[in-house]
Amino acid sequence: MQAKGTFEVKLQPLASYAQGADDINLGRMSIDKIFSGDLSATSKGEMLNAMTSVQGSAGYVAIEQVTGVLSGKSGSFVLQHYGKMAQGDNFLLLEVLPDSGAGELTNISGKMTIRIEKKQHFYEFDYSFDG
Repeated sequence: MQAKGTFEVKLQPLASYAQGADDINLGRMSIDKIFSGDLSATSKGEMLNAMTSVQGSAGYVAIEQVTGVLSGKSGSFVLQHYGKMAQGDNFLLLEVLPDSGAGELTNISGKMTIRIEKKQHFYEFDYSFDG
């Protein structure tokens, strides 16, 4: 199954534990999202990122818990992010954390893709219910 729509995201810097060295900037941010479309939900999470001194090269990992309604089913699940940029060449993976589904979204699995066009965020979420 596939869900499509848009989302708004708000990122806020948080106090960091680790300090970067050798021109590496380590950061931590809060994530707040509002999803519209086939997924009507909100999410909260945290991101860790590292930015290098080379323009366009960075990486991040994040965890966010999504709570709302997906194609008529209500509940929650966790998305795990892995992203990296190598001088502008991007890779991004968002997957549902196994066994994180709750409510009517129990046993959910899937992957989400994100694209940004003219400052608007779009998602496509390919998902299924195992078991």
